Formats: sequence, C-alpha cells, structure tokens
Amino acid sequence: MMIPACRLADLPRGEALRLDIDPPVSVFHTEDGEIFAIDDTCTHQDASLADGWLEGCEVECPLHASKFNLKTGAVDAPPAKLPVRTHEAVVEDGMIYVRLSTAAPNLPPCVAARLAGAPA
Repeated sequence: MMIPACRLADLPRGEALRLDIDPPVSVFHTEDGEIFAIDDTCTHQDASLADGWLEGCEVECPLHASKFNLKTGAVDAPPAKLPVRTHEAVVEDGMIYVRLSTAAPNLPPCVAARLAGAPA
C-alpha cells in the first residue's frame, strides 16, 4: 500500500514528519537529501522517533537515546534491543510516498497492548 506523506518541498533537509497511522510511521529527509521511512515508535519505550535527533542516516530517540539506522532499522545504540521496521520511501512528481512493509512491527509492550485492544 502506498501512502502519500507530503510534498518533498514541504519537508526540509534534516527534518522528519510523523504519519498518524496505526502504528505511526516517520519520514526523514537527511541533510544529504535522502528520504527514509521507519516505524515512528522506539522499540524500547513509547516515544516518537520523529521527535528525535537526526544525524546522517541515524535517528536518536528523544526519551532514552537509543539510535536507529534509517537504512536498515538496526539498533545502533542501546537501551533498545529490537530494530524498527523500515518502509520504502518513494518520490514521484515532487511527492513523497511510503510503501508500507508487510513485516510485523517491533513495538514496545505498552504500545502493542494498546493496538491489540488490551489494557496497557
């Protein structure tokens, strides 16, 4: 499924955009001009990665400083242990689209329980 995120011109380099879907997805525009999309929720605890710090191809979680590789989703710094799910970001006619991954997300227990309808 392809989801329109925003116009490329509306996402400055070094910035991120959060897509409010379940689970949320972050779209990052690096200083080098690359576009990446990953699950927005840190796998350690419920924190928005779009609110984190972008450096190169890495985002640092604003809550406990876990770092994730935007290309692979891999954890580059703890306390997170599980990677975030990556999605394909495509730019067509000046628009950024996200093709959602079919893989299962790695969500912290409190978020997974909320999405499943169970008490957190």
